[in-house]
Amino acid sequence: MTRCVIRAEGLSKRYRIGESRTRYRTLRESLSGTAASLLHGAGRLMARGNGRVGAGDRHFWALRDVDLEVEPGDVMAIIGRNGAGKSTLLKILSRITEPSRGYAEITGRVGALLEVGAGFHHELTGRENIFLNGSVLGMKRSEIVRQFDAIVAFAEVEQFIDTPVKRYSSGMYLRLAFSVAAHLEPEILLVDEVLAVGDAAFQKKCLGKMDDVARDGRTVLFVSHNLGAVQQLCRRAILLDEGRVVHRGTPAEAISEYLRRLEAEPTVAAANGGRLAIGLPRIENSDNGAPGIINGAQPFSLLLPIEARGLRNPWIFLTIEDFVGRQIIHKRVSSAEIGVETLDGTWTIRLELPPLWLTPGVYAAQFKFLVPDSGIGSGRIISDKFMLEVQGDFDPGGKAVLSPRIGWHLESATSGITNQSAGQSAGQSADRQEERQ
Repeated sequence: MTRCVIRAEGLSKRYRIGESRTRYRTLRESLSGTAASLLHGAGRLMARGNGRVGAGDRHFWALRDVDLEVEPGDVMAIIGRNGAGKSTLLKILSRITEPSRGYAEITGRVGALLEVGAGFHHELTGRENIFLNGSVLGMKRSEIVRQFDAIVAFAEVEQFIDTPVKRYSSGMYLRLAFSVAAHLEPEILLVDEVLAVGDAAFQKKCLGKMDDVARDGRTVLFVSHNLGAVQQLCRRAILLDEGRVVHRGTPAEAISEYLRRLEAEPTVAAANGGRLAIGLPRIENSDNGAPGIINGAQPFSLLLPIEARGLRNPWIFLTIEDFVGRQIIHKRVSSAEIGVETLDGTWTIRLELPPLWLTPGVYAAQFKFLVPDSGIGSGRIISDKFMLEVQGDFDPGGKAVLSPRIGWHLESATSGITNQSAGQSAGQSADRQEERQ
């Protein structure tokens, strides 16, 4: 029987919220307060013991009764809406915080990247922080020295390695933090959504490195809202909702359940005196009925149900990104341009899209609304990302984003003979030969 490297049972975490800070008290106040504390102590203990949440309760459960088993070499995604408990779970597993109930056992050396530069000291240089963070992760100095050049090269901070990290840009800081966590040979790598702040090229490097870590037989727990990256990288996934595990299975199954739940709970926000509830987008004109799947060679329609109250001339955006977060499509229109000055009531926004000719794979799409004259940030309403899986019978062998179907011909100027392309198999063979070269 395979031994689990991560095992959790009944894992729960309760946080105190909204507590006001008490001022410093005099000795007289402290002594008089002691008597009152003794009188009310039994009542507080009874309230804690009955497990009920009353109107005056100042706590909430970020995690509730989470059971988890992860085998060596597994690559597992943890997905869910903001506030579902994903980051709390990773913090407990990395020993940053203790559970309120239940327990977790971890067998192996853990490398965690939960926030930018966690464990770094701002006054120390990049070089010094590599050795400091490596020591915190339990590495010997000889191991750090052996990996030092690879860490610096991956982070692309060679020129600034002896500069205090307080002078680094956020991108440099992130690159070095991830590089340390990934190169110091952890047996278990915990990665939070922090990768979202990097640029597209860096995200691609990070995902590639995590893939390398997984291929080496090490274990990865990956928290992300990038559903394309989850589909591309992970073998299993769990879905958290309000601190509970509500689904376990393949990434495709977990993503489908996540999207189904989003349909029942639309994104709701207010801006500039108006209100907007965003439903779950759906696809029409796809040649198969599976949700989120399109044929890259055929046109299709995206339908977005919304419920608006007094939303004045919003800009409507559609973005589509690939699995490393690189933006493929960015289109916008104002509601006035499509004939409606103020959105009020229930509407369906329909987008007619031509064939995208994207290379088969998983992409993440998102709708955004920007309400003018709302102040910075207050008028920006963003839907949850939804998955677009592109399929088709065209050649998937290339590395480019676009893969249009092209007719190849050779026309002889002397004989007048026209020869067409040899077919898909020859093209794939050529791709493999190009990769070898």
